[in-house]
Amino acid sequence: MANKRDFYEVLGVSQSATPEELKKAYRKLAIKYHPDKNPDDKSAEEKFKEIAEAYSVVSDPQKKARYDQYGHAGMGGAGGGGGQGGFTVDDIFSQFGDIFGDGSPFGSFFGGSRGGGGGQRVRKGSDLRIKLTLTLTDIAKGVEKKIKVKRYTSCTTCTGNGSKNGTSLTTCGSCNGQGQVKRVQQTMLGQMVSTSTCPTCNGEGKMVSERCEACFGEGRQLTEDQINIKIPGGVSEGMQLSMSGKGNVPVRGGVPGDLLIAIEEKEDPDLKRDGQNIIFDLPVNFVDAVLGKDLEIPTVDGKVKIKLKPGTQAGEVLRLRGKGLPSVNGYGTGDQLVHVNIYTPNSVSSEEQKILEKLRESPNFAPKKGGNNKTIFDKMKDFFQG
Repeated sequence: MANKRDFYEVLGVSQSATPEELKKAYRKLAIKYHPDKNPDDKSAEEKFKEIAEAYSVVSDPQKKARYDQYGHAGMGGAGGGGGQGGFTVDDIFSQFGDIFGDGSPFGSFFGGSRGGGGGQRVRKGSDLRIKLTLTLTDIAKGVEKKIKVKRYTSCTTCTGNGSKNGTSLTTCGSCNGQGQVKRVQQTMLGQMVSTSTCPTCNGEGKMVSERCEACFGEGRQLTEDQINIKIPGGVSEGMQLSMSGKGNVPVRGGVPGDLLIAIEEKEDPDLKRDGQNIIFDLPVNFVDAVLGKDLEIPTVDGKVKIKLKPGTQAGEVLRLRGKGLPSVNGYGTGDQLVHVNIYTPNSVSSEEQKILEKLRESPNFAPKKGGNNKTIFDKMKDFFQG
């Protein structure tokens, strides 16, 4: 993630750019680095992929909001699915080919959209959404989870085209295998040519003459896959990560959708989260507060020992630096804040009462101004300055 450029920098726009400004910037750069305009130029192709990846994120409201808040780390390592994230030039045309439009100057410049049948476009399958529950320890360290997901994958019998043995296909007679049909209209400005998906073959360019018996002609089957999910440290409740290509494949071929992972936090019985910080309420025996004591407390890394100094006051906050949660963007780690609460018993024995009565008369037990008897405002001031 460290070698990725900022997506807005890639497109040459500001974070507040409008959708129309984003589209205009993408069009301009896509034309400049288009593979058809830069044949056999690997650097131009990589630039083209980088531009497509950036646009795939910032043009999607949900992905843009996640990226604006968490940067590349908020993409779950999958980015927008393009460039460095792994999809090909053909994948780019399948998702964004229509931004050029066959009737626009961009479409005519490059001869229309790409695809397997001349003008046909690669279809994308539907996304899958799951919820993943994590403990504070998972969130603190990052974790790899193995989960089982039911999803549509390509039929192994027909290799995904829906025909018997994968060979019973004929070219569509309506579009001659193009997947699109053209219509010429005469207008006051002259002839206008428009294209649309072929209604006969639904844009596939091929017709199944004899369907596959294993998938009943769909080209896909419902299977249960085991998927490894790597969760970065510092994620939070409600954050959504994505894994490109781990969703459903469409009917009779295309690229699979994405697996969207919504994060849920499992409540910890002892520790509470406050941003990157961890809060722990420590009940302390009155005698231990007076005399001091070594105590063992829980953290996200396991139990640790702390030293309670003599004369610890109720409401004091002890800071364990670096014992909180990491930033999902990699900007430091929070602390664990230990709130000291002095425990007062509801009742005492007669012997205990006599001891306490003697202590009550001691001048050392009388509340004093200043010294250790600070107000809550003084303690908060000391804490934040510390």
